[in-house]
Amino acid sequence: MEREERKDETQRAEEQGLFPSVSQEEPGEKLRHSMELTGRFIIQSRAAEHYSKGEEAMRKRQYEKAVVCFSKAVTLQPEQTQLFVAQAESYLQLCDFQSSAACFKRAELLEPGAFSSRLAFVYYLQGQCLFDRALFPEALESFSRAAELKPGCRVYAARRLACLAAAGRHGNCLKLVNDWMTSDGPTSDLHVLRARLHRRLHQTSQCHRDVKSALALNPTCPEATALLLQLQDAGERARLQAVERAVSGRLPEALCRINVALENCPQDARLHLFRGILYRRLKDFTAAIEDLVQAVELSEEEAGVKGQVEVRHRQDERGSLEAEAEFQLVLTYNDFAVQCFSRGLYAEAALLLNKAIEEEKEEAGLYLNRGDCFFKQGEWCYALSDYQQAEEMMRPDDPALRLRLAVLHSTLGSLYFQGGRFQEAVDMLSLSVQYDPSAAQSYENRAKALRKLRQLDGARQDVIRTLILDPSNEELPPMLMSLFPGRCVSDVLSSPAGQQVRGQLTDAIQACGCVSETQRRSEKLRQTTLTNETTAIRSGDSSGGGGERRSSVNQQEAELTVRSLLQGLMGKTSSSSSSSCS
Repeated sequence: MEREERKDETQRAEEQGLFPSVSQEEPGEKLRHSMELTGRFIIQSRAAEHYSKGEEAMRKRQYEKAVVCFSKAVTLQPEQTQLFVAQAESYLQLCDFQSSAACFKRAELLEPGAFSSRLAFVYYLQGQCLFDRALFPEALESFSRAAELKPGCRVYAARRLACLAAAGRHGNCLKLVNDWMTSDGPTSDLHVLRARLHRRLHQTSQCHRDVKSALALNPTCPEATALLLQLQDAGERARLQAVERAVSGRLPEALCRINVALENCPQDARLHLFRGILYRRLKDFTAAIEDLVQAVELSEEEAGVKGQVEVRHRQDERGSLEAEAEFQLVLTYNDFAVQCFSRGLYAEAALLLNKAIEEEKEEAGLYLNRGDCFFKQGEWCYALSDYQQAEEMMRPDDPALRLRLAVLHSTLGSLYFQGGRFQEAVDMLSLSVQYDPSAAQSYENRAKALRKLRQLDGARQDVIRTLILDPSNEELPPMLMSLFPGRCVSDVLSSPAGQQVRGQLTDAIQACGCVSETQRRSEKLRQTTLTNETTAIRSGDSSGGGGERRSSVNQQEAELTVRSLLQGLMGKTSSSSSSSCS
């Protein structure tokens, strides 16, 4: 009975093609190798028997028994591929992935490429089990093997990506996604995935760029829209923190927070404007100019997207973002020019002010500052042109403007005098004392020019004015002896002509409306006694004032620039900064 069962099993195995039939042998060979064939037949019969039992155990879900049966069959017939496959499948049912993979590998050696997909699936299942147990390095190795065996399967690559992300290796995740985008081309989903990885790596700017790319490919992508809203919320929170720190005067901290806001929203013109103002206040003018130019460009792009806008007057546009950015850019050019001026870089300062004037032609302070630059370079005509342009825009009694014009005309008068052009020197010095009636040096120089022109009456009056304003002038005694022979200082000052000149000088200084120091000087002139005028004037403030005026060309230009520093713009600077910060 047992022999009949074995015979039936052998016949079934032969029908399946697993084992060759003995009856297929040639009769001659059968006679010669009868003993050998008998042994082979026994081995094949036993292998077929174990294989059949293994299949039956698999049907009954007796997987451990199936493993034993298939292992015996493999031992008897190691050249049969199907036995290794059956053994691998039984191991797989027992979740013995390592053994199953080993069996599929042996089958692959017998038939290369036939079972690579199945082997990849085994590695995938092994990786998933390891992943569920949080064994991420081991799971990554299994997923990687699966992806190598079947490189076109995105599921295996995705599980590999998930394993890398769970292990915290976001840099490797980013490299993998970049490879996908290179091989398959960019899609909105890949851009969103890469944006999330960039955010994990705190690369916020790249995250924003990928979100924008995803929306460009698919404007209705919900994941990209949600991620963009998250970035905008984070940017707004950072902006408010920057405003708080800027208001309290912690500018470096405010700069750090606005940098964070710009990383989240790099295309927001408001943030570039804010950072440009902070850079300007921190004296980093190059960075401020870059941000403000960017703010202007972005605001123009936004206007272009929104459509055509009605043309308004420039003052009405000051409240708009673009107008505010342009105005802050003008202030930055001016402040940068002031810094260059203080360092002696007058040509560079003039170039910066040229750009500022191109943007804003109605600010008198810009012309004043550029005139100072030309003055320092000896470009007297250009300086005079800028001062006169500022004079048309400012009020006529502005002390900074009047002092500049007085110094410039005095300088031109001195140059004309040195060149022998005495009448032109008198004209220039006359303009100088019109702008600053308390300038003793101008009266002294005009007296010398009038003497050359033989206009002695005018020269005597200017000498008297110089005596009143600067009695300690060392050049006065020779001129006094020449114009007033045999008379002392007190006689000259107490004479009717001296008293008349004193009154005229006092009225001129009062009418000029000079600074408080000059007004104090005019009050001192009224209180001076005729008997002790020299001592009184020398002990007063006028001598210091006269010396200060004489050195105005080479000492006071920096002080004047800092003191005036675009007086018309100073109020706007603070208001613009506060409005932008708020």
